[in-house]
This record gives sequence, structure tokens and C-alpha cells, in this order.
Amino acid sequence: MVTIHLDGEKREAGDGSRLSTILSGHPPGCAIGIIRPATKEQSATGSLALSTTSGEVTVEAAGPAALFLEEPGISENLALHWSDRYAAAFGPFPSSVRPARKPHLYERGDVILGCGGYDPARSYVIFSKSRHSADHGADESGGVIGNVVSGKAMLDRWTTGDRVTKIVPVVSWADTSRSFTTTDPDLVLEDGMQIVTYIGILAQGYSPERIMTEAAGSVEHLLLALQKGTFTVGRATSTHILDPHLAGTEDIPREFRRPRREGTVTVRSGGKSAGGIYIYRADVPSSLAHSVVGQVVHGIELARLAKENDRLAIRLQPQRIDLLGLSLAQAQAIARQNGIALATDKEGADRIVVSQEPGTTLDVLFEKKVKVTTAPAEKVIAIELDDSKAPLSCEVFRRFTGLREHDAGMMPVFFKFDDVVLFKPAIAAGTKITPENQPVEESPGAALGITNDSRKGAGLVGVRLSANAEFGPTSEPFEGTNIIGRVIDTDKLKKLKEKEMVYIREVKR
Repeated sequence: MVTIHLDGEKREAGDGSRLSTILSGHPPGCAIGIIRPATKEQSATGSLALSTTSGEVTVEAAGPAALFLEEPGISENLALHWSDRYAAAFGPFPSSVRPARKPHLYERGDVILGCGGYDPARSYVIFSKSRHSADHGADESGGVIGNVVSGKAMLDRWTTGDRVTKIVPVVSWADTSRSFTTTDPDLVLEDGMQIVTYIGILAQGYSPERIMTEAAGSVEHLLLALQKGTFTVGRATSTHILDPHLAGTEDIPREFRRPRREGTVTVRSGGKSAGGIYIYRADVPSSLAHSVVGQVVHGIELARLAKENDRLAIRLQPQRIDLLGLSLAQAQAIARQNGIALATDKEGADRIVVSQEPGTTLDVLFEKKVKVTTAPAEKVIAIELDDSKAPLSCEVFRRFTGLREHDAGMMPVFFKFDDVVLFKPAIAAGTKITPENQPVEESPGAALGITNDSRKGAGLVGVRLSANAEFGPTSEPFEGTNIIGRVIDTDKLKKLKEKEMVYIREVKR
């Protein structure tokens, strides 16, 4: 017999047992953290914490070129020497840099070893504040010795008199026993092995005893992003792992700013990664661009071991309360399960929920009541979207109809003629609708289409009840049409009137 620890619980299994024998109901394809028995030793992560008189930045070193920053006394020579809109330079100090005397392209957050007047005796650590091309007296490679991974806001705050006060390696606990993540069900169990199957997250402001709503909006984004129970690692650094699948989301509120300790969960509220979910595996300073939305309460070991492209099982508390798209009976059942009073505009077995107030889970749990607006089932049209063939167009459609956040959305009827119904969702100007999944020989009946950027009417949505060998659902030629799915309730289309607001409900495959 071998003794293992499965998510903290002691278990016994027969000699030669496989991982699959102790797992039940684990989401397929999700990685599991394996920690073989061994002692642990302290090890450096490859990152350096630079304390300055205005705050702290964490720099992820880019190889041995940054080792000079760990030399004794180096921080004594790092006072802010100059700063402009593009960069800030600390120094001078002597180095062995060999200036190449030519400009290089730098990105925001790059940390550069350069020199003034091409004199290595007057070297500087230069922080790039924005994308720019310049000759900073760096070597042939461009002199990038690292990248700021946290505290980037500090780049814009440094001013005359600021200096580096301390440089210390960021230290973590590294397991020397070849710990790893795996999806192999045939892995042989070993005596003393620790197995971590999921990450448990408690949302900011939530506990069974007390609800606080200081981060209700950003927490709702967390519950939406992880409501399928998985976290896909798009980036893994020494300080965090990132699930970017909702990156690019607009209007993420900046609500709860706190230091990001190991196990802190945040949502980014600004920049190109806005909407991304971060889990921290090292302590870093707070950031104006990050709202704290939760805390890991189980499985931080899995977060530490995770690597890029791993898919991790997530257990969230609380579960999202989103009633849109549900029948009134289903909404009432969920309300009862959560001890919430539900008020509705109309009763009826055929009613579908199309809006709710309050709109966030924490506000609903705090107030212990929710009011819903419903529509008769005949006014709610079921559709199916095809992400496999038209992922970009489906994303645009969901974003501007409300289906990205909910299972029910809306859009106005624009025009009806023959067997064609056109809709005009409020798609923002400048939104790209790249041609994809265009009809080839025939546009099938009941297909849902959107006009792409090759035509003047880009963004128009349509459905044609019958198949057509010449025009797509929006009555554009095939090259101007992207097929994004199909309408299930085609019989309801015949009853629609122009300028009427129609509710749509997405049916998942």
C-alpha cells in the first residue's frame, strides 16, 4: 500500500495504482499538480525587487546580464539622473558595456543597461516608459537586461531626488523533487506523494457570514470569466499566471486596490490585457491597473507549478447568480436555493428572464432580493453560434448584444422583406469584422449572418429562412457575409415587426 495526500486528505492506494484510480469527476484535460516527497530549499525566482523612494518595482531578469544588480553597494549609485517622456535613467556607475553607437527599439517596461557619451564609466540602468527608438549607449543586442513585471506605474512617477534604496532577489520555495503538472491518468502513485487537483478561490467581499460589495462589479467579471470552472494559463511568469481569454474587455471597474500577495486574484482594469484574470504566486506591490477580486484558499501549489497552456480546474465561491435567459421557474428555483426573494413583473409558465436588478451576484446576495423582467417565450428567439468556424465574428456579436455576459441578449429589428429579417445591433464604430466562414455554393436556410468589413453595411445581422445560392442572410453577396450560426426558433421570426426589440437566447452546443 502507498499513502498519498489528495487535496490535503490522506488516502491509501494499492501498490502500482495509477492516478486515474483516485480521481472522480475531475474535468477532462485539466492539469493536476504532483509534488513528490522531498525537502524544500530556498531558491531565487530570477526576479529582483527594486525599492525606490517613491515605491517598488519588480524586474524579471533576462539572463546573466542583470547579475551586476545583485552586487553589494550597487544601489548606492542608482539615483535618478534624468527622465523624459520616453525613459528614466538611474546612475551613473562603471560597467563593462560596449556601446554599439546605434539606436534600438524598446517597449514599455524594458530595463536597459546603457551609458552616457558612450563612456562605460558613466553607465545607467534605464527604464523604458513607452515604446520608442533611441541610442542609449547600449551594446549590440540593445542592452535589455530585464522587464518590469509589476509596479509599472512607478515608471511615470519618478521625479528629481528619487533613488533606488534596496535591491533584493525575489525568493520562493522551490521543490527539489521534480514536482510538475500532468494530465496523464496512468501516472503511477508513489508513497508520500501530494496531489493537488484544483484551485479554490473565495471572491473578494464574500463569506457565508457576511457580504461586502466594495468590489461587486469587478468580482462579477471574475465569476463570468471562470464560470465554466477552468483557468487557462496564457502566460506564466515568476510572479503570476494569467488567463487572458476575456482580455480586451472594456469598462472593467477599478474598485479594490491592495498589495498583490501570493494567492491574490486580480482582474486587470486597463491596458491591452484589461479583463484578464491574474493569480499571483509571489508578492508584488499594488497597481492602479489591477483590482483585487479574490483569494486562493486551496491549491496555491497548483498555481505555483502551472505552466503556459495548462488548463486548471477552479472552484469559485460564490457561484454566479445570472438569471438572464432562464425560464421564470428556473430563476425562482435558484432564488430559493440561495435564500433570495424574487420579484417579477409578470407570472407565467412561458416567461423568460431578460433582465435582473441588482445585476451583480454580490449585490443580490447582500440585499437578499432580486427583481426580474420577463418576456413571453414567443418573443425570445433561440440561436446557436458557431465559434469553431467564426470565432471573431461571434465575439463581436456577443459583445454588442449582451450575450458575452449573459445567456440572453437583445437587438432591434431593422427591416423585413420576403423571407429575410435584418437586425441592427449597436456595434461601435471602428469595430473590425474580418471576413470568415463565408458561404461557398449556398447560404443555408435559417443561417445567422453578419455583414463583414468588405461591405458598407458592416455590422448588419440577418437571417434568411430559405437557402440561397446567390446572397447571404443579410442580402449581401457571399464575399460580404460571415455565417456566425443559425436561428433555432425560425417560426417566431415571422411575427416580428420592424423597429421592435427582440430578445435572443444562446443555446450552447
